[in-house]
Formats: sequence, structure tokens, C-alpha cells
Amino acid sequence: MPDADLLLDERGLSRLRWACRRGLLENDLFIQRFFEQHGEGLSMRRARGLQCLMDLSDNDLLDLLLRRCELPPALDRPEVAEVLSLMRRPAPPISSEGMTP
Repeated sequence: MPDADLLLDERGLSRLRWACRRGLLENDLFIQRFFEQHGEGLSMRRARGLQCLMDLSDNDLLDLLLRRCELPPALDRPEVAEVLSLMRRPAPPISSEGMTP
């Protein structure tokens, strides 16, 4: 199994979550949703892609997440584009089954 396909261990995931804390609430919401949907089973490859995005300033990251701009050539790599695509996906709809009015 190539290194890129290895899964991040619990400690690595915890450290990555800590490193992803941002100054803008909007970014934190995107990041939180990403970890909720993809945190378990996060590969080293995706972790590297996420870390590249975290190296951006808060405003540059938000512009990417909101599709105000696209990846700059220096970051336009498959693992970064993949994570950005996952982060841009809307949250799944909340099911009303089992809820009482």
C-alpha cells in the first residue's frame, strides 16, 4: 500500500484538526463539516492536500471555498483539488424522518 493511501492515525488526525483551526468562523464551518464527513478514514494524501489549503490566509481560503476564485497554479495539485472539492460540497440534507412536529 503506497504511503499516500495510508490512513492517518488518531494522533495524526487530532494534530491535523488542531492545525486547521482558523480565525474566520466561515472557514471553521467548512473545515468542521469536512472532518465530520471525511475525518474517519482520512488518507495521508488528503491530509497533505488539506495542509496545503491551511497554509493559505483566511481570506484566500474563504475565497476558494466560496468559489470566488480557483486554485492558484502553485497549489493546483490533485490532492489539493480533491480536498477543496470535498470541502465545497454542500452539507447533506437533514432528514425529517423520526422528528415530531
